Order: sequence, then structure tokens, then C-alpha cells
Amino acid sequence: MGKLLTGRNGILFMLGLSILFPLFFLDNRYVLYVMTTSFIFIIAIYGMNLLAGYTGQLSLAHAGFFAIGAYSVGILTTKAGMNFWLALVLAVIITCVIGFALGIIALRTREHFFAIYTLIVGYLIYLLIDKWDGLTGGVRGLIGIPIPNSIGPIEFNSAVSMYYLVLLFLVLSIFIGVRIVRSLTGRTYIAIRNSEELAQTLGINTRTNKLVSFVVSVAYAGLAGGLYASLTRFIGPEIAGIEMVFNFLVYLIVGGIGTLTGPIVGTMLFIWLTQFLQSFQEYRMLIFGPILVVIVIFYPTGLAGAFYSLKHKWLGNKEQKKEKISEIESMKKTSIQSREV
Repeated sequence: MGKLLTGRNGILFMLGLSILFPLFFLDNRYVLYVMTTSFIFIIAIYGMNLLAGYTGQLSLAHAGFFAIGAYSVGILTTKAGMNFWLALVLAVIITCVIGFALGIIALRTREHFFAIYTLIVGYLIYLLIDKWDGLTGGVRGLIGIPIPNSIGPIEFNSAVSMYYLVLLFLVLSIFIGVRIVRSLTGRTYIAIRNSEELAQTLGINTRTNKLVSFVVSVAYAGLAGGLYASLTRFIGPEIAGIEMVFNFLVYLIVGGIGTLTGPIVGTMLFIWLTQFLQSFQEYRMLIFGPILVVIVIFYPTGLAGAFYSLKHKWLGNKEQKKEKISEIESMKKTSIQSREV
């Protein structure tokens, strides 16, 4: 049973399930759309988790950078007539440049001051999108954002093809995220999260590492935003609003901040839970709020962290039982040998 619970088996199972998923819903475009949207948000939350979970800097401007990526793709494709793939690359670059400029200032603050500063930045991004009618379309938003251009014989004009395209980006994003976390850079981020003062005494340039982590985080957000714009083909200022900030926080905290599977668990759980509770949309904050409070109090590492804790506890108890059994058997052998003597 312990071998079945290994991370590699879980990854292969989830990947296989994701590949086969559209085969069961070929005639249900809505289910495929919801699942594709979930994948896009997971990409964004993975970036948020890299910064908050491993570097210890909770950014509340993540929805704003998500919107920058979405609007960059929307403006470059609808108003400049640019190819989608080039627009997507430029959207990520634009998001990173803006993130770098804002990060230099933001990372001079710490802890709750950093969170407050990024919350203000996120709201300013929302206001800029909402009020700049000539560029962003204001409250009307951008309409008619094109689907991704075909790559040779591969076209993306169906729900299934968009699903697999986003799934590919999700797998690549997770792979890069895991490689970063398990590398020396990832251990450096964890050292900064645990104690920035101690990390500085060890010779770690904390400011540079936090800035790099911040830029990588917003790159994830920009990529997710660009894919979201192409999927929905319409975007409005609300994607940078407070509700989106709240959603991102819920996905991350409930799933498990500082875990590799937390963004997947939290995002999938709440997006599908929202679909099942559509008739209670007016009360969703009243429903999700208490759930968030309970999880923060009793499961501070989220659902993924709780699962890992139970798994290690179960495996630990199993090992203890084996040790006790072997100890009893050795005692029996010793007793039998002493009697023979």
C-alpha cells in the first residue's frame, strides 16, 4: 500500500486521468470548458504558491498580474492584429517587466506590509483597466479575442483541442515549478521563508532571490491570463477585482500553501464546488468564508498537507508495528536459544 501512495504513482494516475477525461465528455462542451478553466487557474496559483508558500511573501496583486497577461493578449490580438503565440510570449514578458518594476519597491517591505502594498497595487491595476476606456474598453471589456493560431495541421477551434493545449501548458508549468522547488534555488527560497535573517548570515542575497521569485510568480500569472483570454474570448475588469483575489487565496490556502499538490487540490475543489452551488451564488462568500476559517484553524497546511500528515503517520505506525514484531521474534529466538543451552 505504501508503494501505491508514492508521488510518482499519483502523478502518473492524475496525468492519465486528465488525458482520458475529454473522452467521457465529448458532447458536453460546458464540462470541458470548466475543466480547462480550472487548469488555467492552477497555473496561476502555482506561481502564487511559489512566492507565498516557498519564499514566504504573500502577494495580493496576483489577480492584477493575471489581468495584465489577459489584457496584453487581448489588446495585441484585437487591436494590433498580432499572432496569438507572439502575443502570448509578449504578454508574459510585459507581465514580468511590470512585476520586476513593482517588485523592486514591494520587496522593501515585509510580512503584512508586503501583503497590504500588493493589495493596493492590485486594486490600482483594476482601476487602470476599468477607467482606461481607449485601451482596455473600460467596463465593456474586450470582445472577440481570437483563438490560438493553428500549428501546422493542429487547430484549436474546438473545446477538446483547447483542453489539451491548456493541459500541455499546465504540465510544463508544474514540471518547471517542481524543478525549481527541488533545486538549490528552491531550498534557498525555503531558507528565506523560515528565517530571512538567518539566510542573510549564511551569505544568501535575500533581496535578489525574493525579486526573482516574485518575477517567476507573475510570469505564471501572465501565462495563465493570456490563456484565459483566448479561452473565454471576452475579458472585463472583474478579472482583476477583489473577488478574484479572494478566489486565488481560497484556492491556495484550502489546497495547501507550500505544497506541490495544494494548488491543484484547492483549485479543482472550489471551482467544481462553485458549479454545484450555482443556485447559491449570492451566498457563496457566506459559504466559503467559514470553510476557509475552519481549514486555517484546524489544517493550516491545507487539505494536501493534512493528507501528507495522515500518510506519514500511517506509514510510521506501520513501520513501528514491523519493528515491534521483529523485536518480539528476536526475543523469542533468544529465549529458545537460552533454553537449549
